[in-house]
Amino acid sequence: MRSLESGEWGPGDAIPSESELAARFNVSQGTVRKAIDEMAADNLLVRRQGKGTFVATHNDPRSFFRFLRIAPNEGELQSEHDSIPIECWRAKAGADVARTLGLEQGAPIIILRRLLKFGDEPVVFDEIYLPGDQFQDLTLDILKESDKSLYSLFESRYGVRMIRADERLRAVSADRVSADLLKVPEGSPLLLVERVTFTYGNKPVEWRRGFYSTQNYYYHNELG
Repeated sequence: MRSLESGEWGPGDAIPSESELAARFNVSQGTVRKAIDEMAADNLLVRRQGKGTFVATHNDPRSFFRFLRIAPNEGELQSEHDSIPIECWRAKAGADVARTLGLEQGAPIIILRRLLKFGDEPVVFDEIYLPGDQFQDLTLDILKESDKSLYSLFESRYGVRMIRADERLRAVSADRVSADLLKVPEGSPLLLVERVTFTYGNKPVEWRRGFYSTQNYYYHNELG
């Protein structure tokens, strides 16, 4: 884990073989295999048959759906989607943001808004808060010019890998802004998914408030 956190092995890199790691850390191969299994279960590493073990990366298209827990009422979730940046600006952390991201109140933050569409249907409106010091040059132009997912952009440009998230869900009514963007009547029921995402060292690096239209989609989480 320390080698991942320090950047010795970056996203997408192959890690040494089990025998090499056992010799390096002076432990048995069984101990190494168990540690790799645990990190693979936590989506930190990925085993590829006949190729070895690699550091997980958000550039893998499958990682997009690891953090997006929605499914259509009918059929399968389309892999084709549009992430549309709307706004991006700098601000100072208020009490809620500072507490959530572990910052001093008044510390620089970046706030961005984006719309996620499947086909022609807007499904999720996100408002995202980020520590300003870690995403210093992030602008709306950079977001618009990127052909990557948000987490892939954060990983490749800023070296910030999202490794786990904590979510809370509740029902809310659409205000004017969310209603206009999601093309639903004002006051319509929406699902609010509040997510705090963490990088290595259990450090929070994103607070996201996602407003989900559930006309044709529902929140899906497989347990067990």
